[in-house]
Amino acid sequence: MFREMRRKKQLLSEEETREIMKVHSSGVLAVTGDDGYPYTVPISYTYADGILYFHCAKEGHKIDAIMRNDKVSFCVIDKDEVIQETFTTHFRSVVAFGRARILTEDSDRRVALESLVEKYSPDYIQEGQKEIKKDWERVCLVEVKIEHMTGKAAIEIVKNKE
Repeated sequence: MFREMRRKKQLLSEEETREIMKVHSSGVLAVTGDDGYPYTVPISYTYADGILYFHCAKEGHKIDAIMRNDKVSFCVIDKDEVIQETFTTHFRSVVAFGRARILTEDSDRRVALESLVEKYSPDYIQEGQKEIKKDWERVCLVEVKIEHMTGKAAIEIVKNKE
């Protein structure tokens, strides 16, 4: 169903790929936007066990697109170092494909919000609980179940690891 990476030597291990997804605070979500145009938007997210969560407004381009077509792609850039003298970039990145759904069950919404608080404000869990309660009715939460995910690194990075 999903294409294999052409440059297999540059494929990151599953462990490295998952770690990149866990440690970063932002990535770019791609959806099928208006009139079939791709629409990409940077988002803050949390990731664990093949599930990505993010929050957003209840209305807008992103939500409209997800309601029309739940297939999404997500990208996280771990490293992006331009090497001028060799006309290349030393990079590490992850691309994930999955299905998005807007969470409606209170228990699912709470899990998503608490995971966001734990990631972004681990020293303010109690305050985060108050924020969750305050914004409960206003916030939209989305879950993306990852179906396929690969990480890739520049060949120079791969060779340095060997």
